[in-house]
Amino acid sequence: KGMAPPQRILFPTEKICMDWQQRQRAGAGLHNLGNTCFLNSVLQCLTYTPPLANYLLSREHSQSCRQQGFCMMCIMEAHVNKVLHSSASAIQPWTVVNVLTRIGERFQLGMQEDAHEFLHYTVDAMQRACLSGSSDLDISSQATTIVHQIFGGFLRSRVTCLSCRAVSDSYEAFLDVPLDVKTASSVTAALEDFVKPEQLDGENCFKCSKCDKMVATTKRFTIHHMPKVLTVYLKRFEDFTGRKISKVVEYPEYLDLRPYTSQTAGEPLLYALYAVLVHSGGSCHAGHYFCYTKASNGLWYEMNDASVDGRGIDTVLRQQAYLLFYVR
Repeated sequence: KGMAPPQRILFPTEKICMDWQQRQRAGAGLHNLGNTCFLNSVLQCLTYTPPLANYLLSREHSQSCRQQGFCMMCIMEAHVNKVLHSSASAIQPWTVVNVLTRIGERFQLGMQEDAHEFLHYTVDAMQRACLSGSSDLDISSQATTIVHQIFGGFLRSRVTCLSCRAVSDSYEAFLDVPLDVKTASSVTAALEDFVKPEQLDGENCFKCSKCDKMVATTKRFTIHHMPKVLTVYLKRFEDFTGRKISKVVEYPEYLDLRPYTSQTAGEPLLYALYAVLVHSGGSCHAGHYFCYTKASNGLWYEMNDASVDGRGIDTVLRQQAYLLFYVR
């Protein structure tokens, strides 16, 4: 719909399995190896992402991987298999910690880092691993890796000329949806703000090709291509000070994305919450990260470094969430 089709399919969609292939209680906790709670909580959220875990548990990647040296997919495959098959109550995630600076150059071992940034770099490193050897691909083909098909979607940016109503569309890939929470008290309110048209005039005028002059326009983002897994990033840290916005932002167990898409008519597009990453503390430079994840047995667990404890959904929905993970 308006986007160029991929020239090559790197991973067939029908091979992505959305439901857990094996049901078991939660796996091992992760020992803190010196300010690594940001890494532990992100890894646990990824480990309980059903389509990713199914693929990594099959070990299909490492059997065909031809990458020399650092490969984030091989590392995640080893980590997820270790966590979900371990008889120990907690393991040491050295597999990932040892390659921290390969994941992101600016990460330093022993330093508290931002969990969202670490997630972003980790998924990006997994995407690069899937693209290895095929760097000259068009954007649409790059979006056909298993990583992008699970986490990625496309936003449509629609600019409408206020003089002649001409419409100009452009598309951009995303791996998470950043939501402003300064004024919103819920995720649904923040999503409504996200898709609200913004008027561009004055210095922000736009050259309309039909009118052939600078004109006032409206610009509106909508979710154009749905991800299989929706990652919502609540912007809780202020840009310059790093001070935290600690207010309550409500989030549902089931989220209908339909109202925020380019095609608002149609069946509901329901997503179910399966992981919540929490930051406790007053600024991005301090505090502690932990998470809640839903294991393949359908039960929720609080994962706080080495400890893994069962929790009810009511507790899960009452947290100061920083990252929310939903699956279709």
